[in-house]
Amino acid sequence: MGRRLMNRQLLHDSLGWGFVLWVIGYILGIVLFVTIPPALIGWVIMPFGVLIIVSVLVTRVRTYSLRDYMVLAIAWTAIAIVADYLFIVKAFNPPDGYYKLDVYLYYALTFLAPLAVAIYRRRPAALPTR
Repeated sequence: MGRRLMNRQLLHDSLGWGFVLWVIGYILGIVLFVTIPPALIGWVIMPFGVLIIVSVLVTRVRTYSLRDYMVLAIAWTAIAIVADYLFIVKAFNPPDGYYKLDVYLYYALTFLAPLAVAIYRRRPAALPTR
């Protein structure tokens, strides 16, 4: 029963939070579209997106398993890639294209953030100094 509950939590963390995080970025992009040139939207959203991702990893994700963080990294990145393609590339067909450096960096950071938090959480506690 305990393993089943852990699998359900991992499914929630990977698919649920992966989709929610993507939606947050998508909504921010739509809101910023009226005020910022489209070529800069990704660069403006990225710092906020990374902060939100790290915040979710630290406050909402309850695992210390490197395997589970790898599942999160793969799932969140896959969700971002597929949802971007379906809801941005196919839906809006951006005239100057969509896939540029900011998008690739966003995918890389989406993948690396869970792994960085996993490594941070797994490090030995600092020894007290006198």
